[in-house]
Amino acid sequence: MNLSKLLMAVWIFLLSTVSVYASDKPNIVFILADDLGYGDLQAYNPQRCKIATPNMDRLAAQGMMFTDAHSSSSVCTPTRYSILTGRYNWRTTRQQGVLNGFGRPMIPTDRLTVAGFLQQQGYNTACVGKWHLGMNLPSSDGKGFKGHNARNIDWTKSITGGPTAVGFDYYYGVTASLDMPPYIYVQNDRFVGEATETKAFRTPRRPGPAHPDFEAVDVLPEIGRKSVEYIQQQDASKPFFLYVPLTSPHTPIVPSPQWLGKSGVGEYGDFTMQTDAVVGQIVDAIDQGGFAEHTIVIVTSDNGCSKSAGIDGLQKQDHYPSAHLRGSKADLWDGGHRIPFIVRWPFLVEAGTNCDETILQLDLMATCADLLGATYPASAGEDSVSFLPALKGKPIASKRTGVVHHSVSGHFAYRQGKWKLLLAKGSGGWTVPNEKQLRESNIRGQLYDMESDSGEQNNLFQSKPEIVDELLTALKRDIQRGRSTSGPDQANDLAFEKIKLWKSERN
Repeated sequence: MNLSKLLMAVWIFLLSTVSVYASDKPNIVFILADDLGYGDLQAYNPQRCKIATPNMDRLAAQGMMFTDAHSSSSVCTPTRYSILTGRYNWRTTRQQGVLNGFGRPMIPTDRLTVAGFLQQQGYNTACVGKWHLGMNLPSSDGKGFKGHNARNIDWTKSITGGPTAVGFDYYYGVTASLDMPPYIYVQNDRFVGEATETKAFRTPRRPGPAHPDFEAVDVLPEIGRKSVEYIQQQDASKPFFLYVPLTSPHTPIVPSPQWLGKSGVGEYGDFTMQTDAVVGQIVDAIDQGGFAEHTIVIVTSDNGCSKSAGIDGLQKQDHYPSAHLRGSKADLWDGGHRIPFIVRWPFLVEAGTNCDETILQLDLMATCADLLGATYPASAGEDSVSFLPALKGKPIASKRTGVVHHSVSGHFAYRQGKWKLLLAKGSGGWTVPNEKQLRESNIRGQLYDMESDSGEQNNLFQSKPEIVDELLTALKRDIQRGRSTSGPDQANDLAFEKIKLWKSERN
């Protein structure tokens, strides 16, 4: 064999090796923005987005945009639970609201998570950023923690029940949002130093124990640095899963000084631009490390844009964080839980493509299993459906009858095809009209045709009783079975009768 043929053979071998590696066990990087609205990205809202998001737009151009993707809840703690477990959040004892920074673990150590599953498949697993799913923080007196200014934490002892207890080999980040103490970093199962001061960071102000060097403005850049550092430590010998739950653009809205004034629409816009830049740093580290071809990058948000962003003021400047959708964070309307969802994987996903099929973030579990040709127990991922076919340009073979939406106050909605049933009089959240304002109204629920009325303006609840009954029956069945996919019935953490469906009705 002459030299040219030998070199060609080596080249073909290397290409085939890369292809096998990419298709066999690709790296997975899941970046979760915090309170980033569907309309906060130029790619999703080209006409009414005034914030520059070049890095996320570039990812969308290089991969696939899902236009009907949803978080399982319109607020953060429950959404994070579902992403990591493949199970609806309302199957737990937490039926509404979120945890605080001292909250107990929401994920039991015996429940299989995406990280734990991938760990079993030979992956390195890491989480860098905002956890907000509870940890057992060590106390100095053996008692629990009351309020946000708890002072009985023992900063020298180990933390249990956190990320490293549910499948992550490595963790670096904060216990909850940056408006929730304690204000201190956690690495694996230890605090990084001691919180010997009291601090609070802008609105809403929740003073609590803080490390002397901890400042909210530094956290987003630190998450970016630690994520890049982790990627740089990886090599092709072992696949990795990196989950990056960002702290932005959630409150406190604290863009770094170099980003102030960049957006032209205020500090929320500036912070969103900085968020986009951090996403770019992480993706650049993937590309520069030679991982691009065999790494699935997913960028999404935990729920819609928050009222704290000053939505009315942004809209006066022609920026619409929810795009054409009604509502925002906390709501049952789609602005509360329809989120950007971008997937880049050059090996498989055709660049510049869109998918309009309805998916949920909790579908990550089943997608990973499908990707690896592996299975998990019937007691895990009860509500997860693989969207891998969509990445190949094929229809998703859903095992669900419909999908369930959930608001901050625990109100339910059920989506099946074009129909969406809301078991609420109003938003079910913070947008007016809300449940309190409509308490005396004769409205019982809402029904919308999402194909012709994606803005949810024409309520068909009274005129389509047969559709209402059909959707309500399907919702009850999905709750009672303990799963919404095919497989043996499972147990919810609460009995069916304790999961109240019509929360706006008086007992």
